[in-house]
Amino acid sequence: MRYIKLFIIVFLAVSCKKHKVETPDSTAISGLKNGMLVLCEGLFQQNNATLSWIDLSNNTIDNDFFTTKNSRNLGDTGNDIAQYGSKIYIVVNVSSTLEVLDKNTGKSIKQISMLNGNTSKQPRYITFNGSNAFVTCYDGYVDVLDTASLTITQRIKVGDNPEQMAISNNKLYVANSGGLNSPNVDSTVSVIGLSNLQELYKITVGKNPGSVKVDNQGDIYVITRGNYSTIPSRMVRINTQTDQVAQNFSFDASGIEKMGNKFLINFYNYSNSTSNIALFNTENEAIEINNFISTSNITTLYGVVYRSSNNKIYCLDAMSFTNTGYVRVFSGSGIYETSYHVGLNPNNILFYE
Repeated sequence: MRYIKLFIIVFLAVSCKKHKVETPDSTAISGLKNGMLVLCEGLFQQNNATLSWIDLSNNTIDNDFFTTKNSRNLGDTGNDIAQYGSKIYIVVNVSSTLEVLDKNTGKSIKQISMLNGNTSKQPRYITFNGSNAFVTCYDGYVDVLDTASLTITQRIKVGDNPEQMAISNNKLYVANSGGLNSPNVDSTVSVIGLSNLQELYKITVGKNPGSVKVDNQGDIYVITRGNYSTIPSRMVRINTQTDQVAQNFSFDASGIEKMGNKFLINFYNYSNSTSNIALFNTENEAIEINNFISTSNITTLYGVVYRSSNNKIYCLDAMSFTNTGYVRVFSGSGIYETSYHVGLNPNNILFYE
């Protein structure tokens, strides 16, 4: 999913036609249901990204779900997965493809090539608004995909190596990491107007921004990851009315997951392989509980996903990036419940109700 592992290795080594608008829905899925798809990114340049299907009705696991359904491999480095309308979108970074699946069957509808001529765009993350999907690409653009025709209709120039995005106040906020230019990383968030699909301006937030989330009040929070050594990873808050940085936080942070009106702030320390998950209140802008979840049984925390329908927290364990991983399940109050053994380097989950 991410180039974090690559960074650490480097640091250690040196149109008029109208279309139907796809919108999210909660219709019961006739085929796949009561389960979850886990995207496992695999290893960089090993072409071994996978999807794991966990059937929650009987706790069975199929770690070759995509291959079984489509008679081919998913590709190299699965980076993001999301559902919008009747389709599932999987961003496959190194293969430079966007895989579109039928959500009912898991079968591929279309594999979209993310090349600019013969050059890979290196797609990273995806989000949606109206009839469009927005895909960040490491060549410095956000691609606009028409979700009806499944074609790229526009490219919006942003900063270097854009990562995650969030929408607030009719604007798309894009974290420009510049991670491939290390140590000369980017420090900005691009603001794109959703009315005209143009970059309005950039906001300086701090070095190497990556994760982005919006709270219930419409403010945008960004993780600035520093350089994984002398510059620490921190969180900043953007007031979307003024589009100015309103607050800088002093605690360690690697990622953000929304849980009601609160955030789960996760942090993984690459220097000593320790992790932490804190509970953050977005109303008073403070940590409520520093060690909200015990990470004693998590080897390599690689992400946190919250499911509101059952009030459970799912921690993704990459197991030192070399072994097949686990999904560790906790109650909404942070109590450990169970684990599921999945593929290599799990980084995201898509739930089926």
